[in-house]
This record gives sequence, structure tokens and C-alpha cells, in this order.
Amino acid sequence: MDEALISGQIASLLASTLRVSTPLILCALAAVLSERAGVIDLGLEGKMLLSAFAAGAAGAMTGSLGLALLAALVVGVALSMLHGYACVSHTGDQVVLGMALTMIAAGLTVVLGIAWFKQGGQTPPLPDAVRLTPWFSGLADSLKPVPVLGPILGGGLLGHNPLVYLALGLVPALWWGLYRTRIGLRLRATGENPAMVDAAGLSVKGLRYGALAANGVLCALAGSTLVLAQNANFVPHMTAGRGYMALAAMIFGKWHPVLALWACLLFGFLDAVAIRLQGVALPAALGGGAVPVQAIQALPYVLTVVLLAGFIGRSRAPAALGVPYVKTR
Repeated sequence: MDEALISGQIASLLASTLRVSTPLILCALAAVLSERAGVIDLGLEGKMLLSAFAAGAAGAMTGSLGLALLAALVVGVALSMLHGYACVSHTGDQVVLGMALTMIAAGLTVVLGIAWFKQGGQTPPLPDAVRLTPWFSGLADSLKPVPVLGPILGGGLLGHNPLVYLALGLVPALWWGLYRTRIGLRLRATGENPAMVDAAGLSVKGLRYGALAANGVLCALAGSTLVLAQNANFVPHMTAGRGYMALAAMIFGKWHPVLALWACLLFGFLDAVAIRLQGVALPAALGGGAVPVQAIQALPYVLTVVLLAGFIGRSRAPAALGVPYVKTR
């Protein structure tokens, strides 16, 4: 096979992997923050979905990219604060509350979409001014003619929207913040032994609320990616389980931001491969015909279950994860 063709295919697969992985990475980092602080977050899917709707609705109504991002951030943080009010301040069941947020978001986005836009729950297509434009496009075009590595660097790594690079840059930043700073040590201690944190004169509630606020920002950015970069508008249930996949990637990555990144890239790679397998003919030994679309679409989710069930190895969640802290003195 021609080297240029191979390089082009690798570049295309790499670009698809990064594009698909971006919301997963942002959402997985959000989960790392909240769960390291001791708060289980099964509401990732709902926060991402409602933030995506907010970005799509605000962008369609105002024609402003800045207001679309602001609306998504406000909604994401507000949902996280609601989650914190119920499970941190009032010691509610964190699993039930997270699922409730997701169910509310799934229904509310459809109801509001129909009421506001009369398009079956969708928002109108966004103009180009509201879309996130690729970065480094000129450099990418200049590198593509270079043999072998040019298409991979230019077509695979460059020319993505800014949220792709932000997601990748946040991984080392979060690692440094969690493991090399005082606030990171306090946050991790809150998820391991909140009584010790309280005895040291620190606010357990304050640290958990802070982690949830950052969690809401990251979920909002993940939802914004779907509407402002990948799709042209909001579509009901467009997150399609990505919040749960990000949660699985975080567990597969053992609550560590760098390991969670690799898990997200793996899931994104499988999703990109699944897209390319559509329409591919099966070998004659397997009966011929095209690969079933349903099997292809289920591949990333099936592998998620398989990896978590058999290949996760030994991993230990934060000791106080899911346990409400009640001050006894």
C-alpha cells in the first residue's frame, strides 16, 4: 500500500480519535475532581446534556459564541451546586441524586426545545460565527505535503478546535494540581478522611463545593464541544451515554487524570474505528455481507463493560467516596 495512503488513513483515524475523545476527557476529569473529594457523580451525563442544550439555545437566540459558552458554564455550575446542596449540605444519597439530575436533564431539554423552537426538541442550526473554529489550520496545511509524517502531524494533530487542546492541556495541569499542590492534597484528603481535614481546621463542605464547581465547568465544556464543535445544533439525547463512558474511563484509570486520559483515548479510538467499519464487508468465512451497524455502534460500550469487568486490575476508590460527612462536634 502506498505510504501516502497509509499516512492519510492514520491521520484521519488520529483526528477522529481526538475529536471523539475530547468530551470524554473533559467529563472524566470532572469525575476525578468530584470523586477525589468524596462525591460520587452519576449526573455527568445530565450536566453535559443540559449544558449542551444551553449552548445550542443561547447560540441560536443570540448568535454569540461567548454567550453560548457562558450559558453552558452557568448551567453546568448551577447543576453541580444543586448536586452539592442536596448531597453535601443535606447528606442526600449521591447515587440517587446523580441519576435524578440525568433524568431531569433528559426530559427538560426535550420539553424546552419543543416549547422554544418547535423543532422536535432540536435547536436551530448554528451560524458559523457561533461555531468553534480550528486552530493552527495554516500550519496544518503547510505540513501535509511533507512525506510520511506531514499528513499525520498536519491532518491528525493540528487543525482541531480549541477545546481539544484545552482538554489535553488540562490533564497535566490537573495532575500537578492534585499531586503537587497544597490544595490538591487537601482535596484528596477530603475524599480519604474528611474527619482529619475537619480536625485540621479546614472546611470539608467548602472543599467539596469547590471540587463540584470545577466539575460543573468541565461538564459544561464537554457539552459545549458537542454543539459548538462536533454538531451544528443540539439534538435530544445527543450525549448518548458519554457521561457514563467518561465515568467508566475514570474508574478504569483508577481515579488518576493521566490514566483516565489514556482510557478516554482508547474509548475514542474504538468509536472512531467503529465509524470506519460501517459498510465494510465481512469475510466469506463469516457469511459475507456488511458488518451490522448495530454491532458497530455497540462496540465501544461493550468493550467498556469488558475492560471494567476483566482488565481493570486492582484499584481502590477514595475511602470516603459516597459517604456524607456529618460533623460530630
